[in-house]
Amino acid sequence: MSHTKKKKISISCRIITGNSVKGEAIVSKKRISFYGSIDLEKGIVTEKDSDIYGKSIAGKILIFKGGKGSTVGAYAIMKLKSNNVAPKALICLKADEIITVGCVLSDITLVDSINREVLNFIKDGDIVEIDCEKELIHIERKD
Repeated sequence: MSHTKKKKISISCRIITGNSVKGEAIVSKKRISFYGSIDLEKGIVTEKDSDIYGKSIAGKILIFKGGKGSTVGAYAIMKLKSNNVAPKALICLKADEIITVGCVLSDITLVDSINREVLNFIKDGDIVEIDCEKELIHIERKD
């Protein structure tokens, strides 16, 4: 029988839109363009320079540095949602207008104003819970 020790921490954030949500984390330390960098039918990251190239963001909580690129990004977020391959929530250092509009129109939780070190702490597969009422992110990871 193995014993797995879980480590939990909570950090503050700014809630921009959405509801409390819990899910598996996928983490990129880079900026993401939602238009042209993600397969909008499958939710797979297709930008070869991305550190999450080939991985799915569908149904996960995407933690990333911030957005980049096209104003069509808001439409791309909406398309991910309509194809049922959108992330449950987005967490970034500083949300731009494109990501904000896409999340508001798609009813996807969006938070920002997190400490930069969070990108180094949270790992793919960690369980992340966004508590919108308390403006907290709870992170549970296995050691």
